[in-house]
Amino acid sequence: MRNLAIAMAAGLLAGCATTPMGLPPVAVAASGETVPVGTANEDAADDPAIWRNAADPSQSLIVATDKKAGLYVYGLDGQVRSFVEAGAVNNVDLLELDDGTVFVAASDRIDLANSHISTFLLDTASGELHPLGRLPSGAGEGYGFCLSAHRGVTALAVIKDGRLREYALTGVFDGQVTEPRLVREMSVPTQPEGCVFDDRDGTLYVGEEAAGIWRFRDGQTEGELVAPIDNQYLVADVEGLAIAPAGEDGGYLIASSQGDNAYAVYALPRMTPVGRFAIGQGAFGATEETDGIGLVLGDFGPDYPAGLFVAQDGQNAPLAQNFKLVSWEAIRAALGLD
Repeated sequence: MRNLAIAMAAGLLAGCATTPMGLPPVAVAASGETVPVGTANEDAADDPAIWRNAADPSQSLIVATDKKAGLYVYGLDGQVRSFVEAGAVNNVDLLELDDGTVFVAASDRIDLANSHISTFLLDTASGELHPLGRLPSGAGEGYGFCLSAHRGVTALAVIKDGRLREYALTGVFDGQVTEPRLVREMSVPTQPEGCVFDDRDGTLYVGEEAAGIWRFRDGQTEGELVAPIDNQYLVADVEGLAIAPAGEDGGYLIASSQGDNAYAVYALPRMTPVGRFAIGQGAFGATEETDGIGLVLGDFGPDYPAGLFVAQDGQNAPLAQNFKLVSWEAIRAALGLD
């Protein structure tokens, strides 16, 4: 069965005429998909974030960007729960706070000369987003974005020219939007986008699109390239990043290998490559040219019993781009992961 899956994936990718090609990925099928974003005939859908409803997993929500128009909130059935016209928001992330408040923030590219962070509260009962305001996050074109709750709430503003700025956010959860406080500045040599924090110890991972994945330890301003583009596991561009934590420092980091329509998986903490997978043809179609990805572990109901993986689909013809939903259990089984 495993050999058949590898052959299926290889056949799928062979038709994409992408050069170079990485190692053959195993194939998994999506169990659901979202309604397409409203911006048609453009590269518009980009990045998802997932909120898990612990009390009723079937009522979990996905927040996702139409980077030409705003933010969608979807249910697990893929239907639109709400939409907010936020303009050019590129990447999105969310945190559930100790009091149950769900804070949502996105990289705001309305002003290409000066980056901003657009902030919202998610009403988990109605699925509606309530804007809090735009926070300044320094000069340059805002691009990637991620949140952390390791030492209070912080946000990473990923600037398109390679600059990375981490800000402490205070006052936003009681409706008072205040100017963020700069915590540290970092950089990578060329254009980055995807990022994710490991909130167990504050480690930050950033994808430099043409080079690979960088790791920055908590509080450090110098990083190390821990997963270079090798045209085996990672094929440029490196796009979305997601994490599946396990134990004190184990689990997996997943990266969108956009150049050959696959996803690379690395074992933590050493970033050891353990495999690749592709979302192949099935009831909901394949994914190609994926930008953002999201992954949250836990019970999301019978279709996603161990966790939910969401991937942007860059080619969803004849419809506009959308997001595919995949069972983490299916991915884990296909790759033979513990």
